[in-house]
Amino acid sequence: MSDRARETRRSDWRDLLRGDPLPWLLEPTNPSVRYLTLTQLLDRPEDDPQVQAARGQIEGSRPVQEILAAQYPAGYWMRPGIGYSPKYRATLWQIIFLAELRMQRNEALDRAVVHAIRQAQRPDGHFIANRERGGAILCLHGNLLRALVLLGYGEEPAVQRGWEALAQAVERGGFHCRYNGGLPCAWGAVKALRAIVTLPSERRPPILEQALAAAADFLLAHDPMAATYPTPTRPSPRWFQLGFPPTHEADLLELLEALVAAGRGDDERLLPLLRWLLARQDEAGRWRLGRTPSPTWTAFETVGRPSRWITWRALRLLKRLFASDLPQDLPELLEGDRRHRLGGGDAEAVGQ
Repeated sequence: MSDRARETRRSDWRDLLRGDPLPWLLEPTNPSVRYLTLTQLLDRPEDDPQVQAARGQIEGSRPVQEILAAQYPAGYWMRPGIGYSPKYRATLWQIIFLAELRMQRNEALDRAVVHAIRQAQRPDGHFIANRERGGAILCLHGNLLRALVLLGYGEEPAVQRGWEALAQAVERGGFHCRYNGGLPCAWGAVKALRAIVTLPSERRPPILEQALAAAADFLLAHDPMAATYPTPTRPSPRWFQLGFPPTHEADLLELLEALVAAGRGDDERLLPLLRWLLARQDEAGRWRLGRTPSPTWTAFETVGRPSRWITWRALRLLKRLFASDLPQDLPELLEGDRRHRLGGGDAEAVGQ
């Protein structure tokens, strides 16, 4: 691809949208999404006054305040201990959720993270859901590592031990999970991959690069559009319900996000997923929330309504795709989206 063509693609990702949702994302209603839109979609620097203002409003936002209001002085939520159960009000989930909201590191977070590391991390570096054999699960481990990096704890020794544990687990056992009937778990692979790509490539040791490649290869070895990953039951409908905030489950957008961030955005097997995603936007270029965890300490968004979080995630994905080589020319992508809009088809019906 020529430099001129590559530059054209970088600037044309909005052509895939049916409307312009950016003004909606920039409304002060959700300072977390406003901050992320300014920095990751509009490329504003961190010292930009609007960026600083949005970032400064996150801690005082309703979701953050409602989560923090339920925290005990010792740093935990609900009760002392590992903090995985009960879902989704225990300690580990609050750390994951606050990271998604892009809360900045402060004393309340320090107490939560110290408690989580003491209670939920084994000496070998694995984060655990319970103390039973097999209590270390990749979905939790990946979610927590990603959260700790986003919250500013990436240099802590506990996080470094966590990376070593993740790489060794993938090297030894792949993505097998007792909660998936002993079969390789695609949700665990997605969470592991999303964690690894939070680290810049120059900071990843070779063993993490190997884990990244193993996760991407596994996810692409099956039909992502049909979610035909190993399972003792039928493919989960959760794959087709775009959700926020993240839990142990994954959706197809999260799968796309992980693979594109891992450098696999030029794989043609992702094209049906991209067309499926584009077909789900409304006429304003927004995506609806398909699911959200419950019970939680706060209400994030309403299922079935346009979602700032899902829309921002979809736009960030498209922007990242257009910053690299696409598997097909832009007109063909647009034609695929037009066919879905006019004719519906199976991709519109999946997961409804």
